[in-house]
Amino acid sequence: MKKYFVSAALIVLIAACGGGSSSDAAKDSAATVATEPAAAEDITVNPDYKAGLALIAKSNCLTCHKVSEKLIGPAYDSVAAKYAGVDTAVTYLAKKVIAGGSGVWGNVPMTAHPELSQADAEQMVKYILLLKNQ
Repeated sequence: MKKYFVSAALIVLIAACGGGSSSDAAKDSAATVATEPAAAEDITVNPDYKAGLALIAKSNCLTCHKVSEKLIGPAYDSVAAKYAGVDTAVTYLAKKVIAGGSGVWGNVPMTAHPELSQADAEQMVKYILLLKNQ
């Protein structure tokens, strides 16, 4: 039985290293380049970036949060990474900003911001979610 597995593994290795032509290698290389993510886009031209940044600048968010460093609360880029691809993230996080609470990022509670409208809180969250790869 052991000889069978060794033989099978050896056949797979030989086939994997096998004799494709250099044009195959070029095609594979081109395909890899085409599927790699593009260079980071300039998010500062995004209207959500500008509007959200302006709202955050007028608030007390930066007392507890930084873009890429944990302070009292999580870093914005960590929040963006955690909620990347979550369809309901904007609404959920905006409600969390308004209501406050704890438990998601540890025991330190987030201060409630009831003075914010849902629309403003959503705009702030859209800005934060843009920071995923920054």
